[in-house]
Amino acid sequence: MRTPSLRRLLLQFAASGLIAVLLVALAAIFFFRRAGERESVRDARRVTMLIANAVIEPHLKDSIVRRDPAAIHDLDGVVKQVVRDPVVRVKIWARDGHIVYSDEPRLIGQQYKLDPDERAAFTTGATAPAEISDLSAPENRFERKDKKLLEVYAPVKTDKDRRLLFETYLRFSSVSATGHRIWFAFAPALLLGLLLLWLTMVPLALSLVRRLRAAQREREELLLRALEASDKERRRIASDLHDGAVQHLAGTSFSLAGAAERASDEDSSRLLRGAAASTRRAVRELRSLLVELYPPSLRGSGLEAALSDLLARAASNGAATDLRISPQVALSVEQESLVFRTAQEAVRNVATHAAASHVAVNLAGENGSYELRVTDDGIGFDPRVRLSRRAQGHLGLNLLADRARDLGATLEIDSEPGHGTTIVLRGPTS
Repeated sequence: MRTPSLRRLLLQFAASGLIAVLLVALAAIFFFRRAGERESVRDARRVTMLIANAVIEPHLKDSIVRRDPAAIHDLDGVVKQVVRDPVVRVKIWARDGHIVYSDEPRLIGQQYKLDPDERAAFTTGATAPAEISDLSAPENRFERKDKKLLEVYAPVKTDKDRRLLFETYLRFSSVSATGHRIWFAFAPALLLGLLLLWLTMVPLALSLVRRLRAAQREREELLLRALEASDKERRRIASDLHDGAVQHLAGTSFSLAGAAERASDEDSSRLLRGAAASTRRAVRELRSLLVELYPPSLRGSGLEAALSDLLARAASNGAATDLRISPQVALSVEQESLVFRTAQEAVRNVATHAAASHVAVNLAGENGSYELRVTDDGIGFDPRVRLSRRAQGHLGLNLLADRARDLGATLEIDSEPGHGTTIVLRGPTS
């Protein structure tokens, strides 16, 4: 419950900010790598189109469809001179699925089923989309030694204007490497920008934490002033009541009692005695209220006497009371005040709302700590009601909980409708 140190708060913020920067960096790495791979695939399509249009098509004779050895030999010489890594395989397909040329001679003349994209390329003349090669397919059996290949198709025409489909197989590792190069080109600027952003956030966080700490100190000072003002106002009200209304009522009760003795008839005497008794009851109630407002016994007779006076109000409402205080408890003046205020608020709530038949106050201490436990068997309440009352401005125990936290203590409330309420204050002894 202690307020975290400024250093700890800064370390927490710096660590969380660094984690956020790393997450952004990882996301950027993934994005740039994917973007680099997509750009590399587009480059592969452009390279394939360039080879198809500038290298293959000018040397593509119509006789190659009939697997003419001379036409295959001429085209094979061109392919071997021009086509280099990362292209690992070249195939030229006819519309019926026959491979009319390949740099792997065993494929020439084989027929396989074309997929829809390849058939569409024959119809429209557009480049088929690049895709990862299915090396398990029978037409790719000679490429299985390569783990991952990229297939790219481009339509070509023979010297007799017959449309064929030119296909290249490229190593996907080269595509990934191109993506890495693109990422590495942007990485320094990105990482430097994220690092500068993180370094800029730390001083801002320091300023914010200092403002929050200042606001917290101001709040604590206001809380202490509110408690001190409450004490002063209680003393003033208690003094005014004691010196004013209580004295006047006490004098009135004596006057009424004297008048009752001097009355000439029995009816008047009876009425005067009744009025005197009512006035004395009012005086006793006011004095009980004075004890609750500002108990003189807390500083005069001690905490035990103050708590006994406090329980007298609950006893006057017909509730059985029980007070137990361990002799080992040694509290400072502030802690005694907190213990009394907590018990006072709890007993006041019992008398006002709980309809309890038994109230117990137990103050114990051991191993350098103390515990105040106030228990009643009243009607209890839903803790959510307490939160709503706080939102409406009914502070009560909430203000005491804040004060307890400032003194290193904790205030816990355990209640359930129909099962009474237990309020526990725990803290270190002085």
